[in-house]
Amino acid sequence: MRLVIRGFSVSSPLLDPAQVEAHQRSNFVHSILLIGGIALVLAAGAYLLFGAGGIVAAFVSVGVLSLIAPQIPPEMVMRLYRGKLQPPGHDQLSRIIDELSARAELPARPDFYVIPSATLNAFATGNPKHSAIAVTEGLLRRLTMREIIGVIGHEMSHIRNNDLWLMNVADVMTRYVQVMSYVALYFAITNLLALTTGDMTVSWFGIALLYLAPALSSLLQLALSRTREFDADREGAMLTGDPLGLASALSRLDNSTGHFWEDLAFPVPARRTPQPSLLRSHPLTEERVSRLRNLVPQERMPQLGIVEEPMVSLIGCGPIEMRPRYRWPGVWF
Repeated sequence: MRLVIRGFSVSSPLLDPAQVEAHQRSNFVHSILLIGGIALVLAAGAYLLFGAGGIVAAFVSVGVLSLIAPQIPPEMVMRLYRGKLQPPGHDQLSRIIDELSARAELPARPDFYVIPSATLNAFATGNPKHSAIAVTEGLLRRLTMREIIGVIGHEMSHIRNNDLWLMNVADVMTRYVQVMSYVALYFAITNLLALTTGDMTVSWFGIALLYLAPALSSLLQLALSRTREFDADREGAMLTGDPLGLASALSRLDNSTGHFWEDLAFPVPARRTPQPSLLRSHPLTEERVSRLRNLVPQERMPQLGIVEEPMVSLIGCGPIEMRPRYRWPGVWF
């Protein structure tokens, strides 16, 4: 299968099936171990505080919240970012999204939104049956069409693999562990007060474990996020048949903004400083680019013939309307 759109050709995925299967198996096991580790930390904290009943209550509430979160309409999220819905049409980008959605075998085509911002950002929200992909005007204007396709393929794979739901489950469990650490702090204060009477009610060892649990849970969550990003890179390359397109986008965006890929899937309004790899939600760009380039031998890469359009014509509007600013709901645009 080969898609040709106004001089732009996208070949079907040509990645080595054995190599792809090995990567999928490895990342699946890795993800299960990491989410299991977070669950174990939560269970240990709940048991120390409330016994066996606490474990049941914690996981029941996590389950309920995890079922509710995917039902939040993507339209509601996009309104927070002032996103503009781009209806399906016959323009180049819309037809490419149609093709990538078909290749991903999604139940429904993701809605495509453009966020009026000069920043370089993109993210996905929703579930496979009802999802949306958003990119900023800045990204559309700064990247080539080949690179834009790589980014959209990456986001499409997040939707296909239900990564948004998985990371939501991990986030809910980590927040529960954080709340338990506050309870541990309360117990620490009561223990200090009880030292005067020699009547301590909670062991210092248990308090220490509860206080340190959020750090361990957060590290496991970050590791899970990095694993899912590697998976999205690989499967996005499978959808587009062009690992080098995404690799080029990664390199360009990393040079433009040092924290773009920290905001890609789960954007947060925070100014960052360089962090050790252990504390990153996304892998180092150099490692991601290296993995993409090593997916298959160079001679197996599909050849791309590109006739680029001016980026502004992709969205059919004039100057960017807004500059990013911080807002109280916790999102920015």
